[in-house]
Parts: sequence; C-alpha cells; structure tokens
Amino acid sequence: MDQERKVIVGMTHRGIMFALFVLITSPVYAATLSGVPRILDANTIEIERTNVRLLGIEAPETDHICLDAQGRKWACGLAARDELIKHSNGRTWVCHTQRVDEYRRALGSCFIEGEDVNVWMVRAGWALSAGASHHTYAVYELVASTANTGLWSGAFIAPWDWPHRNRGTIVVGATLVPIDAEEVLLGSLLLAEPPSSECLIKGTLERNGERTYRVPGQRGYEQIDMTKKGGERWLCSEAEAEATGWRKAVP
Repeated sequence: MDQERKVIVGMTHRGIMFALFVLITSPVYAATLSGVPRILDANTIEIERTNVRLLGIEAPETDHICLDAQGRKWACGLAARDELIKHSNGRTWVCHTQRVDEYRRALGSCFIEGEDVNVWMVRAGWALSAGASHHTYAVYELVASTANTGLWSGAFIAPWDWPHRNRGTIVVGATLVPIDAEEVLLGSLLLAEPPSSECLIKGTLERNGERTYRVPGQRGYEQIDMTKKGGERWLCSEAEAEATGWRKAVP
C-alpha cells in the first residue's frame, strides 16, 4: 500500500510540475486579444505582443510559389499575406485564442468588425480548410474553388505539402491545370532565387533538426544552397522567422 501511495504521489507531483511548465512557457492559453495587428504572413499575426496563428485554416507561407491560369509563376504566399494586409486596412482585430502550437503561437479565430477573418481567407481563396475545423470552413473552400479565386485561379501545392514537396506531391487548383505544372512546381530550381527582393533571409534545417536562419552578410549565408529542398526556405523578416519557429544562427 505504501508503495502504491508513493507511486500515486509521484504521478501527482509530475502532473503538477507539467501543468506549471505549461503555464510558465505558454504566453497565452485562452484569451481575448484586440488591436491593430502586425501581419507577418497569411497565417500569422502579432497582436498585443502575442503571435497568433489563425486556427483551422492553412495559408501559403511567404516563399510559396504558384502558377496562374497561363502557367506563369507567381509569389502566391506573398500575395496571400498582402491581400490580408489590404483587407485589414489598419482596422482593429479581436482574436479569441484557445491554446498554443509547437512554436508557442496562440491558436484562435480573429474578427474584424464582426467579420470572421478565418472565413474570409478561405472564401477569398487565400487559404484552405484544414485540421479538426475542416468541416467549419469546407463550404467556403468550395465557393473559392468554384469561382477560381485566389490560389484557385491556377495550379498550386497545398500549404501543408509545400515544405515537404517531392515528385510524388499532388498539384491541385483550377479545372484546367497547366500541363507542365508538376514539372515547374516540383523542380529543384523553383526557389533558387527569392520570391521577392524583400525575402532575402535564408532558413535551413540543421543536422540536429534545429531550424535556423541567416541574414544577408552573416557568416555562412552565401554557402546555403536553396535548391536542395532539405528544409531550406526563404523568409521575409526576422519577426516572421522567429514567429514560425526559426532561430537566428550563431555568427
């Protein structure tokens, strides 16, 4: 009996310590945040000094490249971010957060003057419905795909497949997907150059699994080969990098 009591006490102690760890390391659990946000990418904003990721949807990262209806490459990840900035137009957001993700971003739904931003992103074609909330936004995804708006105007790789794309990745999009879409979007040279002159930060996956980034002029920057697709990606700001789980490499 004493041994069983010791086991129970030990388990309880570990449970309490874990709960305290979650409280200490999580900047937000369930909260309501409001203000004019800084939009870091089409998925992530900063509001009240808290990074918030829109829950239940997947938008393209800023290095994401798509094809338009004529098969021409365009920086759809940057376009998605910029369209969200334009739609926000300096207005106040209200975000209801639920929990945090692996990068310590608060997860939740945000509203502008009562309009659900998560819904708007999917309905406008700049994000896809995803995760446990898939049923919540699926109808808006159908609206966007039927109207060929946003990402659906041409061919693209789903945001969750983009970081790990390979020759077996499925290309989706408009009814008439360019015949060479797979060759273009899955080619190793796709991101040999940054998607924009503002996105010059290089992110790379180290051998120990750590995600690090280097800015122009930093030691090792020129040696990073962005065509390897072993976790490499372009980033547009250090704030975006930090919010999405990248850490600056030690000089």
